[in-house]
Amino acid sequence: MTYSPHTDAERARMLEAIGVGSVDDLFDDVPPAVRATGFGLPPPLTEQEVRAELGRLAGRNRVPEISFLGAGVYRHLVPAVVGEVIGRSEFATAYTPYQPEVSQGTLQSIYEFQSLICELTGMEVASASHYDGATATAEAALMACRLTRRHRIVVSTGLNPEYRRVLRTYCSGPGVEIVEVPADLAEGGSGTTHADAARQALGDSIACLVAQQPNFYGQLEPMSELAEAAHGAGAQLVAVVEPVSLALLEPPGSYGADIVTAEGQPLGIPASFGGPYVGLMAARMDSVRQMPGRLVGATRDVRNQRGYVLTLQAREQHIRREKAASNICTNQALCALAATAYLIAVGPEGLREVAVAGTTQVRHIAAALEAAGLAERRFTGPYFAEVALRMPRATARREALLARGMVAGYPLERDEAALADTLLLAATELTTDDQVERLVDALQATP
Repeated sequence: MTYSPHTDAERARMLEAIGVGSVDDLFDDVPPAVRATGFGLPPPLTEQEVRAELGRLAGRNRVPEISFLGAGVYRHLVPAVVGEVIGRSEFATAYTPYQPEVSQGTLQSIYEFQSLICELTGMEVASASHYDGATATAEAALMACRLTRRHRIVVSTGLNPEYRRVLRTYCSGPGVEIVEVPADLAEGGSGTTHADAARQALGDSIACLVAQQPNFYGQLEPMSELAEAAHGAGAQLVAVVEPVSLALLEPPGSYGADIVTAEGQPLGIPASFGGPYVGLMAARMDSVRQMPGRLVGATRDVRNQRGYVLTLQAREQHIRREKAASNICTNQALCALAATAYLIAVGPEGLREVAVAGTTQVRHIAAALEAAGLAERRFTGPYFAEVALRMPRATARREALLARGMVAGYPLERDEAALADTLLLAATELTTDDQVERLVDALQATP
């Protein structure tokens, strides 16, 4: 059946009006080699057949019994209250809150989200509606370019490689040059970004230095020194953080970060086979007018009643193309609400307990594997809740364990050839002593 409301006669009149003979003529500028000749759709199915097919496809998803996988997405306990809150119809079905008089609930939830992110990061203002940590980081780099009126950025290779790929895509359009400063991945190295190397890469044409804390390898970067190096060159520091770590580590606002971004997934959002997630962004108040994303402010009406509104920017700011602070921000309010509900549910002490559990168990993993003679730490220096461990035939042994329902970390050689036979293992509060013992036993049985 056709879903077009137009008749053949109406289409013919429209084609005549624009001066073409057929709809196909409208695509003459598209090379034939890349044109789709058909979608290859299967024949129509009944509802019962569709349900059966979807069930078959869903059954292909493999949920491992035990997982030490991190590398940017982490398994955490999501309190039941989070699902209860975001499942309420007034939140689950709400549209972008352009009309404040009918959107006070959604606007207040975003306002509370922004307030919590400011408290967590030690920054002065936060925005909402970023897709994920990678896009928020790319938006932050472009924001720094606008603030400094410079068009080159320095990026530590300790930044998540997926973030770096997204950053390159974002910067390709406006012609922003990316200069990479290598993390110390040498044998016995720190796995971090040396401040001296950053200083050499920085200069009066650099808009910002982008560094991750903890970095992709789980190592703790010298963020204060990197901030000093960036500011010494008149550049900004974009700190990409892991939000749970902020319950233990120094907040970015304290060590001089100018813009802070993060992946909000660890805050009450399941891994969900890759999304949807929510990006976090916070900054200093003097740069608020260049912040992309939505900003909700609190005000009072003519009757002195407290109210919430989108502030400092109009809806059109996000669709004016070259004049917009961003063209890709969207309504991530439901995921932001999940993060808000999670932070309120666990509270400061609960978040600290989650962070302590992860750091404790990852050290248990490293110690157990080293004691068994199965692996050794790849880098020196402090780390948070992930550790890079070198072991013989690491990737092959990981694949063998995967077939048995266990994910033994992330193979770092996928992104860095110098890190062959090195696995990145993560731990959270869901990692148990029994799981660590089973990992040791499984690796011992897989030479």
